[in-house]
Order: sequence, then C-alpha cells, then structure tokens
Amino acid sequence: MTSERWRQARLTLGVAAGGFTVFTLLYAPQSVLPVLATGFRLTEAEAALSVTLATLALAVGVLPLAMLSEAVGRRPVMIGALVTAIAIGLLCPLAGDFGTLLILRAAQGLAVAGLPAVAMAYLAEEIEPGRVGAAMGRYVGANSLGGLSGRLISGLATGWGGWQSGLTAAAALATVSGLCAIVLMPRSRAGRPGLRLPAVLAGVRTALRDPVLFGPYAVAMLMTGVFVAVHNVVTFRLTDAPFSLAPAVVSLVFLCYAAGSGGSALAGKLADRRGRLPVLLCAIGFVLTGLLLTLPDNVPLIVVGLTVFTGGFFAVHAVSSGWVGARAPAAARGQASAIYLLFYYLGSSVGGTLGGLVYAPFGWSGVVIMSCCWVLAAGGAALAAGLAWRSDRGLRLAQKSRDKVIAGLVAEKLNEPRLGRVTVPEDSATVTEGTVAGTSTTSAVGKTSPP
Repeated sequence: MTSERWRQARLTLGVAAGGFTVFTLLYAPQSVLPVLATGFRLTEAEAALSVTLATLALAVGVLPLAMLSEAVGRRPVMIGALVTAIAIGLLCPLAGDFGTLLILRAAQGLAVAGLPAVAMAYLAEEIEPGRVGAAMGRYVGANSLGGLSGRLISGLATGWGGWQSGLTAAAALATVSGLCAIVLMPRSRAGRPGLRLPAVLAGVRTALRDPVLFGPYAVAMLMTGVFVAVHNVVTFRLTDAPFSLAPAVVSLVFLCYAAGSGGSALAGKLADRRGRLPVLLCAIGFVLTGLLLTLPDNVPLIVVGLTVFTGGFFAVHAVSSGWVGARAPAAARGQASAIYLLFYYLGSSVGGTLGGLVYAPFGWSGVVIMSCCWVLAAGGAALAAGLAWRSDRGLRLAQKSRDKVIAGLVAEKLNEPRLGRVTVPEDSATVTEGTVAGTSTTSAVGKTSPP
C-alpha cells in the first residue's frame, strides 16, 4: 500500500472511530429510558429529555464549531470535541438528580457537536473526489455502530447496577474508541482556512440559497425526527404490556443497528455509481416498509421491521449527507455541512419529544402514522431536490451550448482574411478580362483585388 493510500485509510478509519465515539455517548441513555422514568418518577416524554436536550444542544453548537474549525483547523476541533465529550460522559453517572443529569447531557451534546460539524467537510477536503461517497458511507456506518454499542452496552449493564452502571460502561467504551480516533486522524493538508466572517456569511448565504440543497436539509430533519421518535418509544412499548420485557432484554433490539453500518456503506457506493436520487428514494422506501412491519404485536416481526427501518435510515443519511458535500461549492462546504447537521439534530430533538407525546394517548400505531407522514414528506423533498438539480443542470448545459456557438461564430469571424478594416471573402469571384481585336478574344482568369 502506498503512503497516500495508507493516509487515506487512516483518515477514513480515524473519522469513523470518532463518529463511533460520539454516537456511543450521545444515545447511550436511550435504552435505559424506562429505568430513568421509574427511578425519577417521570413520564415517557420527560425521560426522553435526556436524549432530546443533548441533540438540541448539538444542533445549536454545530454552526459555531464549524466556524471555529475555519480558524483553528478541522482536526483540533474534532479532538477537542472527543476529549470533552468523554470527560462529561464519565461524570454523568455521578448525577444525583435528574436535573443535574440533564445539565450534563446538554453540555455533552454541545461538546459532541464538534465532530459531526467538521467531519463531513474534513472528509470532502482530504479524500479523493471519487471516493468521498464511500468514505462518507463508512463514517455514517460507524455512527450507526456507535449508536448500537452505546444503547446495547448501557442496556445490558443497567441490569447489573442500574442506569449509572449503564452510562459508565458506555463512557468506558467511548474512551477506548476516542483514543483510537485521535491517534489515527492525520493532520489536515488543507491547513487552516482562516476565519473571515464575510466569507463565512457568504458561504452560509450560498448554502441557504441553493434549492437543490433544500432537499437534503428537509430529508435530514424529517427522517431523523422519525428515527429518534421510533427508537425512544420502542423501549417503552416492549417493557409495557403485552410484552413486559426486562430493559436488558429490550436493549438487544438495538442489535438492528448493525444493518445501518452495511446499509450506509453500500448506499454510499451505489450513490457514486448510480446517482443519488434513485438510491435515496429506494432507501426511503425501506424506511417506510420497516415502519409498517412493526405494527403487529409480534416481537420477531418488530425486530425485523426495526432492522429494515434502521438500515434504510442510515442509507438515507449516507446519501443525503454525501449529496451536500458534493453539491456545495468549496467556499461553502463547511457551512452547508453545518446547516445540514443543524436540521438533522433539530429533527432529532423535535421527533424525540413528539414521539413520547404521541405514544401516551395514541399508542404505537399513533407513532407509526405520524412517522409515515414524515417519511412521505421526506420523499417529496428528495424528489423536489432532484427536479431542481436537473433544471439547474439543464440551464448550465444550455448556457454552455450557447457559449460554444458564440465562441465558434467569433472564431470564424476572426479567422476571415482581412485588409485594414475590410473583410476579404475567402472565395473571391472570378473575372474574365477580354481584349477584343477583331474577332479574337483572349480570356485571363484570376483573383480580383479589393476595390
């Protein structure tokens, strides 16, 4: 393996390990929500705040930390995010009341924001253009594995020592993977772009004015809202009647996240080869199918449905985030990625809260109906983005065609023979000069001179 290929591999693995770390920490409380609700005497929606506040703080921190990375560099911001988030994760199990836990979780979400705010721009700048989709797919796949590991290990450890043991186990795992990420990530070749506020604001305006980017933004918000709502509420559904499963057993359901890793990597490669829109629509179809499969009160069918749902969601995220990185111009790539993540985590916060509010009066079927409506809206947003892209591409091709015609006419005009300011036709007329002498005529054929 050449040194450049090794550097690219290290970079991809390092960012993936970072994604694994922050998502292990971010979603570790999700599998212990019923335990938190019982221990602190909370409703489903109140217990879900331990996830919602973290994702909301992440959404708030994305754009400022993306701007900070312009001044100090991408890698330092990601490393700072990893160290701070792990430190807070080790403090969370020590919280004596739910209010303190919420404060720590909000601070952790703000710290976590540093990695996803920068990772997509970092990959887009450092990876060869033809491999960006695959690298983004691996990063998103690592995110899904981190979410799986955090939920699984915290759920299993909760059975041994309560929610404190669960969060401690997740923080320990995140510490190991975070150290791997710090060691693997190479220094950025792009250097420090430099924080020039006018340029940053111009990049934000560019990222918000491109109608093609509206689609991925809307898809991110809607699909993440559905994803978090479903996974927040499913723990309550399975611990309630008629299933009444133990929290440690319920945490095994999150093994379906393994489908997210393979689905996102495959979707990223297919998007590079087949185009983003058809792959994105196909992945949205998988999400919808998975939701419908969870409706019957049948645990194996629920697990299958959640697996299809989760794999489809991470495929959607891989393709839509890659679309942003590929579409946004270099001067606005960091801002576009940050705006995408802002919508992504706003959706997570809204969906996580609404899921609990809908589940209390309407049950699981109410959550599924709400989720299906959001998924269909996401499909419409993706189609609108595809149409905007084709319209924009058609206009650009038409402009190029007109430019070529004009350039050809100008070149043809410039290539004509000229004398002074008078154009000389290349194919001159032929003149017959006759000398009449009696009956004799002599003809001389030649080029005419200009008048």
